[in-house]
Amino acid sequence: MNALYALTKKLFLAALPLAVFLTPLSAHCATEQGAGATAPEFTAKDSSGADVSLKDLKGKIVVLEWFNPNCPFVKKFYSNGDMQRFQKDAAAKGAVWLTISSSAAGKNGHLEQDTAAKVREELSMQSKAILLDKDGSIGKAYGARTTPHLFVVDAAGKIAYSGAVDNVPSTDSSDIAGATNYVALAIDALVAGKPVEVASTEPYGCSVKY
Repeated sequence: MNALYALTKKLFLAALPLAVFLTPLSAHCATEQGAGATAPEFTAKDSSGADVSLKDLKGKIVVLEWFNPNCPFVKKFYSNGDMQRFQKDAAAKGAVWLTISSSAAGKNGHLEQDTAAKVREELSMQSKAILLDKDGSIGKAYGARTTPHLFVVDAAGKIAYSGAVDNVPSTDSSDIAGATNYVALAIDALVAGKPVEVASTEPYGCSVKY
C-alpha cells in the first residue's frame, strides 16, 4: 500500500507542471462573455500594420479565435489544415474570421508584427487577419482563457457562441474528423436565421499567456 501511495504521489507531482501549462488561468482575465452579451468593441493592429475594428464589421458574423502557435492544442487544428479549412468555410458563408494573439511580450507565443506575418504565411491561414493584442486588453474583455478559445458574434454584435472548437478535448488531430464542430454549427444556425442550439461550452487548450 505504501509503495502504491508513493507511486501515485510521484505521478501526480510529475504531471503538475503540464497541468499548470494547460489549465486555463481564469485569475488573469475577466469573466468570460457568454451568449447574449454584447461583444466588447476593440481596435487592434494586424500583422500588416493595419487597424481592424469590430465596429466596422457590424452586420456580419464574426469569429474570434485565440491563438498561440506553440500550443499543442492549437497545433492539433493547424497541423493538417483543419483550422484553415474551418476559416475558409466560414468565409464562404459570409463570416469574418479574426485570429487573435494575446501572449504578452516575453511570454510563450508572443508575436510581433513581423513574426505574426511569417506565422500567417507558414500556416497558410485563411482567417482575415491575425490581430496583435499585446497588452491582453481584448482577451481580458472577452474573458478568453485558452488557446484556442472561440467566440462567434452575430450580425447584431451579440455573442452567439463561446467556448471550444469541438467536443473532443485532445491534442490528437485524428480526433477532429469525428468531432462535433460547435463553431461551424453556430455559423450555420446564424446564416439560416435559427437559434444557436449549443451557445456555450467549456474551452480547452493552453492558458492564454497574459
